[in-house]
Amino acid sequence: MIQYLLCCDWGTSSFRLRLVNAVHYEILEERISQEGIASVFNAWKKTGESNGIARADFFREHLKKQIELIGRNVSVPLETIPVAVSGMASSSIGMEEVPYAVLPFSMDGSQASIRHIEATEPFPHELILIAGVKSAEDVMRGEETQLIGLAALLDQEENRPDDAIFIFPGTHSKHMYVHSGQLLNFETYMTGEVFNLMASHSILKDSIDPGHFSDFSGSNLDAFQAGVMASNSSLLNRLFTVRTNQLFDKFSKTENAFYLSGLLIGAELKPLLKKENWQLVLCSGSNLFPFYQQALEALNLAGRTTTIPAELIDKATIVGQVILFQNQNLNV
Repeated sequence: MIQYLLCCDWGTSSFRLRLVNAVHYEILEERISQEGIASVFNAWKKTGESNGIARADFFREHLKKQIELIGRNVSVPLETIPVAVSGMASSSIGMEEVPYAVLPFSMDGSQASIRHIEATEPFPHELILIAGVKSAEDVMRGEETQLIGLAALLDQEENRPDDAIFIFPGTHSKHMYVHSGQLLNFETYMTGEVFNLMASHSILKDSIDPGHFSDFSGSNLDAFQAGVMASNSSLLNRLFTVRTNQLFDKFSKTENAFYLSGLLIGAELKPLLKKENWQLVLCSGSNLFPFYQQALEALNLAGRTTTIPAELIDKATIVGQVILFQNQNLNV
């Protein structure tokens, strides 16, 4: 059992590095920035590639600088502490492309696809790159690590359901179907991204005002629930009612933003009404969590929904990274 691990969650547009006590899953220090995989890859294309710098070396140099910044604030010497990286660092625009794992995928992490990279003099840290998972028509990178960690935490509490759909709200929401310790399938919903596109770049942008999107007061909640209930298979038609709501003075622009959100989240969640034999697990580590909670209540799905606290969701990623690092080292 290692004592410390540097846990890096490197998304397309965000970067998060944490020094973790791997025994107690305690975060000792962290660095958060907007220097995601896409921006670092673009920087390499612009300045690194033309100068003969290998892509993997360019990414490791960026990671090394972030580790050094963490080192300024802790008494733990970081020079040889290993690093676990999940998210988009294993993608085609990341440090190195690592093939996806496939379904069914064991929740203990034993079937994860991992690239092990030995320490070198320029980068004196043993490193693992954790790849994602693919189905016949879907992919994810990062959420599988979070799910592995969450399963372990729920096992500690003896509270892990056997058959459950884990719902992770986000820009690209994930529904993960878990049965008997295995991830059998998952679905990605572009709910958050479609909302942002409609709100910023469509004819609907002048009909809504999402500026007070945390205010679930009476009229806003009513508008949101109306959107949830109005959502159906004719979503492309229902979206235009956002414009007519404003033209006919049915809702204020703020209320109309809640209505649009309800339409989209309702369209995502309504298919769950037909999946009566599955328990639902709503994972709350997202600013979209209250919207999903309200939508599940409006659809009468709250009775078979378990909510996971935000602090457990935040902890799940580092737990998953520690588990996968330990598993990899057992097999090296």
